[in-house]
Amino acid sequence: MLYKLYNLTINAGLKGELKLKKLQLLTLAQNQLTEIPSLGALLSLNYLNLASNYLKNLSDFNKLTTLRSLQILVFRNNQIRGNLPPSIGTFTSLKSLSLANNELNGPLPEEGFCGLRNIEELDLYSNSFDGSIPLCFSNLTSLKFLDLSSNRLTGTIPTTLFYRLSSLEHVSLSDNHFEGSFSFSSVANNSKLQFFELHCNNRMLNIDTENPPWTPLFQLNFLRISNCELNEPSRVMPSFILTQGNLRLLELSNNSITGRIPTWLLKNNSGLQFLSLGGNFFTGSFVMNSDHWFGNLYWFDVSMNEIYGELPPLMGFIFSNLVYLRLSENAFQGTIPPSMGDMRNLYYLDLSNNNFSGELPVNLIMGCISLRFLKLSNNAFEGNLFKSEWNLTNLHHLFMDNNLFSGKLSDGIMNSSQLEILSLKSNLISGKIPDWIGNLSSLEYLVLAENSLHGSIPLSFSGLQQLKLLYLSGNYLHQIPPGVNLSSLAYLHLADNELDGPLPSFISRLSSLISLDVRYNKLSGRIPSWLSSLTNLRTLLLKGNSLHSPIPAELCQLKNTSILDLSFNNLSGKIPLCLCSMPFGEKKPLPIDGTFSSNIFGWSMPRIVAYEYVGLFGVLDYPMATHVSISVSENVQFLTKSRYEDFSYSILYFISGIDLSHNKFIGPIPPCIGYLSDIHSLNLSHNYFDGSIPKTLSMLKEIESMDLSYNRLTGEIPSELIALNFLSVFSVAYNNLSGRTPAMVGQFATFEKQSYEGNEFLCGMPLPDCGTKNTKLPELYDEGTNDSFIVEFQWSFLGSYIVAFLSVVAYLYCSPYHSMLLYEFFTTRFRTCVSPFRRR
Repeated sequence: MLYKLYNLTINAGLKGELKLKKLQLLTLAQNQLTEIPSLGALLSLNYLNLASNYLKNLSDFNKLTTLRSLQILVFRNNQIRGNLPPSIGTFTSLKSLSLANNELNGPLPEEGFCGLRNIEELDLYSNSFDGSIPLCFSNLTSLKFLDLSSNRLTGTIPTTLFYRLSSLEHVSLSDNHFEGSFSFSSVANNSKLQFFELHCNNRMLNIDTENPPWTPLFQLNFLRISNCELNEPSRVMPSFILTQGNLRLLELSNNSITGRIPTWLLKNNSGLQFLSLGGNFFTGSFVMNSDHWFGNLYWFDVSMNEIYGELPPLMGFIFSNLVYLRLSENAFQGTIPPSMGDMRNLYYLDLSNNNFSGELPVNLIMGCISLRFLKLSNNAFEGNLFKSEWNLTNLHHLFMDNNLFSGKLSDGIMNSSQLEILSLKSNLISGKIPDWIGNLSSLEYLVLAENSLHGSIPLSFSGLQQLKLLYLSGNYLHQIPPGVNLSSLAYLHLADNELDGPLPSFISRLSSLISLDVRYNKLSGRIPSWLSSLTNLRTLLLKGNSLHSPIPAELCQLKNTSILDLSFNNLSGKIPLCLCSMPFGEKKPLPIDGTFSSNIFGWSMPRIVAYEYVGLFGVLDYPMATHVSISVSENVQFLTKSRYEDFSYSILYFISGIDLSHNKFIGPIPPCIGYLSDIHSLNLSHNYFDGSIPKTLSMLKEIESMDLSYNRLTGEIPSELIALNFLSVFSVAYNNLSGRTPAMVGQFATFEKQSYEGNEFLCGMPLPDCGTKNTKLPELYDEGTNDSFIVEFQWSFLGSYIVAFLSVVAYLYCSPYHSMLLYEFFTTRFRTCVSPFRRR
């Protein structure tokens, strides 16, 4: 130690002035302090730790200004807000200052920091400092550790910042808002530099590593440059990396770098442990041979590039100690090399979105016993799933969707008893859903959609008490046992199946349900009143069934619903007024988020920190000990802006709408619909609504799509609608509207005649001018769009004609006197007509 230490740890009850004049080290961390204690008498104090308390401001910072001998000051992990007082510069002996993980804001005070001439460690990580980096930082010539990451700093990075900082070892400038350009040659002479990190938040910073030509005097252990504009416009790989042989961690992701995949990086850096090159434009094949072995590498990510060809046959030997392997979103092809089964330490494997084919090698499903995450989505893998050799006993998350797997599901997957996510969407799987799936009691997310499964949901699903999302759409399921009990289910998708009869009653017990999608089945009967018991329901999609009768008033009790789709049914009657009391569009927090997130394991990009005590800059080794998370979003399809779109729940939080189209609703449109001020989409088309368009619809200030076409609406289009500034789709076509169209201002200037056609007495731009006589008969309905209405009209007319004719016959039969008069009338008329012909 540098000093003879007198260590003291005290509790939150510290009061008054401490009088231990020889005290040099004082730790008050994690003592729930809400203000800085008075320590004026500790004139020999050189270490003060106030980390992890409840300090909220530095208004009493002057209590410390008498501690002239202070060398280490730690305020990390508090709740300090406001500006940093310039009096920080009075601590001229300070060597280490940590203010990380607070809420400090405002610019970095030059009169404060720039007075710290002896500072060696400056840690300002994770605050809200703004403005630019003070130029006087270049005068802090003793600086070894500088962390300004995760703030709101702006402007350019001064080119002179590093010229005089010859002692620098660690620099982190990530997650700010820098812009302009930065020449990496400015650090060329920092011979002690080992750690450099710069992740760009906004891609407004161009980093040039090539001009002017330079030769680095440093040997980096850690280099991270990501999400930046790197070497524009050439986008070449930084050439100085060729001179770096001590790299242990290298990340150059999301920089749009071009050129061949740099396999030389691995050959030049035998000690490399972490390599991330994802999100670039690297191309070429992945060529390795038996002479290559990278046993120290445990993190390898080249996803989202343009790499093609097959994986090396000895992949499992070359990268035998990998923990994390991500090759997704490239153009790899061929089969998975059987040697990958030798990667026994592999936790995370993502080969999705490539052109891989063939069956899964037995070695893989038997040998990779540490796998917790396996993603093979969007390839052309084939064969039967879950063979008896399946031995991935630690697997938690399995994605095999959008492949060509076929046959029935076998129970080999039961060896993965800890499975939380199972996604087999869009394959060729057939047969019934097996009972044994109900034994995977840890499942939270089950996707078997778009296969050829038939039969019913097994009663054994009641064993899936952790299940939050069940996605079975696009199969041939026809029944759900009423006894199924899924108490935790939040998202249920059963669309595009063959369910018939009333809405399955087991749904009435799903008290946690947030989204229900049973579109395009054969459901019939009334909308059940028990839907009102689903108090958390946000999305109700009943489209494309044979439901009939009016909307039940109980449906209005769904006080959290934001999307309601009842279109393409046989519903009738008037819109219940209570529908206007439903909270469409009100942004309430979800009880269960639609994004499934889970920590996979404790490996990730590290944040390197310095020791907070003597030996100040013994930087912690690169432990990579945070977390990797995966997330799965729950999607809902809904008609808006005249097209169906998939919305994840992160978007659905901001989207709301009502679709009652293609039914048999009658009566006027309730004016109270206009009170749903937050709604984004309203579709009432293809019904029998009559009366005028309510002026209150102009109150729908968030509306983007409004379709009132194919009804029997009359009167004028309210001119007040031109105030709808976000309206991008509007149609009142094929009604009986009259008068002028709304003025072509704002959004209404974008609507063409298709929005208004089929209204005989409607005129004005974009229709013919009102001074021009329009003799064309209105086309009330497009051909084929309302055949059922035309047929009903024809049968009604024929029936009326027959009834009238029979009524006349019956009357004449019952009245001989009038029958005789009618006979004489027709006889006289007949003789008058034929007499001229007889005379000829």
